Amino acid sequence: MNAPSPAPQQAATTLQRHDQGGVATLTLNDPASRNSLSEAMLAALSETLKAIAADNSVRAVVLAANGPVFSSGHNLKEMTARRADADRGRAYFTEILDRCSAVMQQIVTLPQPVIAAVQATATAAGCQLVASCDLAVASSDARFCTPGVNLGLFCSTPMVALSRNVSRKHAMEMLLLGELVSAEEALRMGLVNRVVPPGEEHGAAQAFARTIASKSTLTVKIGKKAFYQQLEMGLADAYRHASAVMVDNMLARDAEEGIGALLGKREPRWEDK
Repeated sequence: MNAPSPAPQQAATTLQRHDQGGVATLTLNDPASRNSLSEAMLAALSETLKAIAADNSVRAVVLAANGPVFSSGHNLKEMTARRADADRGRAYFTEILDRCSAVMQQIVTLPQPVIAAVQATATAAGCQLVASCDLAVASSDARFCTPGVNLGLFCSTPMVALSRNVSRKHAMEMLLLGELVSAEEALRMGLVNRVVPPGEEHGAAQAFARTIASKSTLTVKIGKKAFYQQLEMGLADAYRHASAVMVDNMLARDAEEGIGALLGKREPRWEDK
C-alpha cells in the first residue's frame, strides 16, 4: 500500500528553502518530531533536491535543522502504526525504507555539493543523512549515534552511508555499541570535517558553500560525480575512469580558462562549460 503524499503546505513547512548567492539552504523544520524523516519530510526532501538538481543558479547546498535535534531518523510512530496492516507493515516498511534510501542517493548524485550544518544530535537515519552529505560541519554540542541495536533493530540502512565515510572498525563500533559519539570523536573518525563552537556551525557550513560556489560549476559537477563513481571500482579501473574523466575535463572551456588565467597571473572568468 502506498503511503499518502503530504499536502503541499505540509511539505513547505516541514522543509524550508532559502537561496542566496548561489547557495541553497535547506532547513529541516519539524522540531516537534525531532526532525524525523517522516513521510512528509522525505517527500519534501525528494521534491526539493529534484528541483535543485535542475537549477543551474544553485552552486552549493547547505542542509541544516531547526530545534534541539538535527534529526532523530525515521518516524517510529508512523512506522509502528502500520503494524496494524494485514501484512504487519511489511509493504509499508519496504516502501518507506526505499524512499529514504532514494533521498540519500539523491544527495550523493546531486550535481551540487551538499554540506551538513549539524547543530545537535543526529541519530539513526539522521546520522545517515549527515554521512550522505559531501561535507559536514558540527557544533561541539552535536552528538552522533546509530542506536538501533539497543532497540532490537540494527541500523542496516544507516550502515551503508556510515561505512562509506569512516573506517570499518569505527563503523562497527557505532553500529554494535549504539552509543552517542561526540562531535570531536566524529571528527576523528572522519564523519565530519570541522567542529566549531555552538552557534557557529551554520556560518562555517555557509563558508564552505560560498567557497565552492566561487568555483567552476562544471568542474565541481564533474569532480563530485567522478569521486563517487571511482569509489565503487577496483584500483586499476578507478585510474582508467579518472584519467578518461580528466581528459574530457581538460578539453572543457573552464579548464582552458583556468590554466590560462594561472599562466597569465589573472583571475579566471568561469563560464561553467
